[in-house]
Amino acid sequence: MSAEPHVLPAHHVLILGGTTEARQLAEALALDPSVHVTTSLAGRVASPVLPPGDTRIGGFGGIAGLAGWIVAHDVTRVVDATHPFAERMSFHASEAEALTGVPLLALRRPGWTPEPADDWTFADSLSDAAALLPGLGTRAFLTTGRMGLHAFAHLTDTWFLVRSVDPPDAPAPPQLEVLLARGPFTLDDERELLARHRIDLLVTKDSGGSATAPKLAAAREAGIPVLVVRRPAVPQGVAEADSVAAALRWLGSVG
Repeated sequence: MSAEPHVLPAHHVLILGGTTEARQLAEALALDPSVHVTTSLAGRVASPVLPPGDTRIGGFGGIAGLAGWIVAHDVTRVVDATHPFAERMSFHASEAEALTGVPLLALRRPGWTPEPADDWTFADSLSDAAALLPGLGTRAFLTTGRMGLHAFAHLTDTWFLVRSVDPPDAPAPPQLEVLLARGPFTLDDERELLARHRIDLLVTKDSGGSATAPKLAAAREAGIPVLVVRRPAVPQGVAEADSVAAALRWLGSVG
């Protein structure tokens, strides 16, 4: 008796992931038997929570490597659901679309907007934030990610609190306390943290979403100023969606 022939799904969707939206999209696509979904994770977290479907961890080796992987694995759609500040990966995805012709969507949750009681200062980059920081506070809760600590390493007069899943690498500011924890964190969590560490400045990227928004509410209640790093723009010409539902509609509409 001969074996049943292997039938490939109608679509192979590559999700460049790591965000909550990437996981939610993978979960939705995994319910469709006509879709083969692969989520690619950067590998920056030691023990990531894996989404349903296939998973690959680590870089592709640049633009050519990503384009080659897309072709070799018969990918029919690519969704860039990386962190809004994963600028290099988004650029590589855009260039890979140009090389392969495989449609690309950038899935980006909306950014945050200040409320009337907020005291926000905007910076265009981590280095810009580091230049502005000394005039805004002396005990900073730095939530811009452990990979960007080098931008603040030269600030010797500021005490920093950093919270991350894994320990940060050097270089880092000399006055640094690290809390190893995985979110999400509640408003009560953030209130207690700001008070216990006598924080007088919150530094964050405009990541958007609800998972890390409680820190903004806690800062607002405490009258603590916030230094916000603006997110980079999506590469020119790339289709965009601001929700998983919108991404699913795009996937269903692309011929």
